[in-house]
Amino acid sequence: QVQLVESGGGLVQPGGSLRLSCAASGSSFSTYAMAWYRQAPGKQRDLVATLVSGGTPYYVDSVKGRFTISRDNAKKTVSLQMISLKPEDTAVYFCNAARLRDGEYYQYWGQGTQVTVSS
Repeated sequence: QVQLVESGGGLVQPGGSLRLSCAASGSSFSTYAMAWYRQAPGKQRDLVATLVSGGTPYYVDSVKGRFTISRDNAKKTVSLQMISLKPEDTAVYFCNAARLRDGEYYQYWGQGTQVTVSS
């Protein structure tokens, strides 16, 4: 079992920056693929970025060059640094942990943190 708590959301002007953090509790954090998703009002929840331990980050095209995902396995945290924010980045951002173990797929979500990009 993994519990995830996000922080760092808020209101920012277009072109601004925010850093989201996700703190995990539970065991075997390093074995989980960690990801950030976002969900805008009236839309589905979409993947933003993902990172496995020792792997190369993956970003959706819309955030490449602007967002950076990182993780610290010792501290059990994953972060999303966001720069050059645009109004279309406005959404609730969710932290996600997932792994496949012994044929079973395990997935956990945080409660989400609101990011609003507006002047």
